[in-house]
Amino acid sequence: MAIRIVLAEDNYLMREGISSLIEVEDSLELVASCENYDELIEAVDVHRPDVVITDIRMPPTQTNEGIRAANLIRERYPEIGVVVLSQYAEPDYAVSLFEHGSAGRAYLLKEKVADLEQLKAATEAVSHGGSVVDPDVVDVLVASQKETMLDRLTDRETEVLAEIAKGRNNAGVAEALFVSERAVEKHINSIFTKLDLSHEEQTNRRVRAVLQYLADQG
Repeated sequence: MAIRIVLAEDNYLMREGISSLIEVEDSLELVASCENYDELIEAVDVHRPDVVITDIRMPPTQTNEGIRAANLIRERYPEIGVVVLSQYAEPDYAVSLFEHGSAGRAYLLKEKVADLEQLKAATEAVSHGGSVVDPDVVDVLVASQKETMLDRLTDRETEVLAEIAKGRNNAGVAEALFVSERAVEKHINSIFTKLDLSHEEQTNRRVRAVLQYLADQG
């Protein structure tokens, strides 16, 4: 049996392009096509599709209608899967989509939609309660998390971590920064805490902190 789909996209060319992709695939069936949030919710109420494919930004506000629709659909019809399409590999949007659970939800970049197999795979996954995230979005999420954690450090803590990354022990760090070893120890413990490394063995924490620093430095 074909997966029944409601499509919501305010851009005419994009909407027609996605509709054409769906219509050539026997395992997918387009039951309604919409161009704004209100039409989407009405179509879902009327057709009870297996999956909704929706743009993230639509009238009336052109902000986060796709996310709002996904959340409302989860409340009313938890069995309906939702694939959200976005032009942006934006962590906040992805987090908003998955904050109430990842089951039956997918976040794809529009630039990948021309690949029918990727769209089909995401549609099939959410129709069975699975989840899909575009790899580019995952990369941005990881980078964002890493930047946020390192931004927790003070300037002095960053200097200490930079010296550790050069292979210096506590005494070497103290000598390079003209501070006491006791001060270095305090800074290192603070670094471990701020990077959420407080429950690892001392050596392992040191290595992991350096790895995060080096990754951030590219």
